[in-house]
Amino acid sequence: MRETHSPPPSVVVGIDGSRAAVRAALWAVDEAVSRDIPLRLVCAIDTCETADTDPQDEARKLAAAEIAVRYALRAVESTEKPVKIEVEIVQGRPTRALTDASRSAAMICVGSLGLKHITRGRVGSTAAALAASAHCPVAVIRGNDGGSASEPDWVVIEVDETPDSVAALQHAMEEARLRHAPLRVLTTWQSRFTDVHDICAAADGNRLVRAKLDRSLAYWRRHYLDLDVRSVAVHGSVLNHLAKHGESIQLAVVGARGSGGGGELVGPTGYAALHNTDCSVLICDRRPSL
Repeated sequence: MRETHSPPPSVVVGIDGSRAAVRAALWAVDEAVSRDIPLRLVCAIDTCETADTDPQDEARKLAAAEIAVRYALRAVESTEKPVKIEVEIVQGRPTRALTDASRSAAMICVGSLGLKHITRGRVGSTAAALAASAHCPVAVIRGNDGGSASEPDWVVIEVDETPDSVAALQHAMEEARLRHAPLRVLTTWQSRFTDVHDICAAADGNRLVRAKLDRSLAYWRRHYLDLDVRSVAVHGSVLNHLAKHGESIQLAVVGARGSGGGGELVGPTGYAALHNTDCSVLICDRRPSL
């Protein structure tokens, strides 16, 4: 019987020549270093294998891919961090190539926008498709080329009572620790119709929901003593909270199938909530990060 060998795990970054892809590669460096696994830069060439295929056009695509990978490689090397780098140029559609790579990857990282998109704050089609189809956690990286803030921005996560929420919370804890950032744990609740305009009822509701959340976070706080973990009761929609505080959030961690599913944050509603912010999104799967 023939044995098949899966490639060793790596943190995979989709490279397409855009500045957003380079930012994704730089963001992914710490992910690879912390796991002691390679950072793999993957560039897919969308070829058309037909009888009238222009060889010169295919050669230009290959040359553009090599330039894109070389640019990202230099950017990663300039960090001078002890990361092992692998480079792969493959033929095929980017979404398919990265989905295939996700089967053995520890994480897939992509820029929020590719070369074909210019609107700041929105999410490109490849990132949106990967959020739904990848077999590992997917990080969709927003950001700009300016300097970092003097204080680290928040990592945030919404939790509920689903099994996916526990795994996502562990991801969020690890990301906050890795990025030396405070963690804000959100839980949402809704008022009864009779309490909509009752300020005291809303305050009591926030207090009760937050107390319950603090009890569930006690275990995590004992195991992550070095983290600044704060609980937040959100009255209404978490998307409204993200929209209001997006400028102070660097990363939103969501479960793939929970109430804060990744598809919502990388779709039109998430685009509206995170418009004009640098808030990246990490969509987790059922597997724990450790």
